[in-house]
Amino acid sequence: MNTISTQGVTVSVTTNYLPDYSSPSQEHYVFAYKIAIRNDSEYTVKLLRRHWYIYDANGVVREVEGEGVVGQQPVLEPGESHQYVSGCNLKTGVGKMRGTYQMERLVDGSHFDVDIPEFTLIVPFRLN
Repeated sequence: MNTISTQGVTVSVTTNYLPDYSSPSQEHYVFAYKIAIRNDSEYTVKLLRRHWYIYDANGVVREVEGEGVVGQQPVLEPGESHQYVSGCNLKTGVGKMRGTYQMERLVDGSHFDVDIPEFTLIVPFRLN
């Protein structure tokens, strides 16, 4: 599990390769990742936007931006957590992702970025 904290918001990531949805012979590898966001700050925060960088082993970089996460803009009171699962496809069996969430402190409307820790996407047979 990869974990990082920014301004009292902690983001943790775990990953899984999905062989049933992948086709290595056609250079199609599918991964799922589970994100846990915990608000350890003293303020209520709302997740507004996501910004991802997705890298594969061929040097291809994709950038993905958008509102919320999986159709939601969760509000987290101090001590609360939010979890979600999403996915990513690559043309190689090895890659990585990193990014940020734009958050809002509801007490004053200020915005700040929370880092998403860089994590590796790798098919298990590449580890042998």
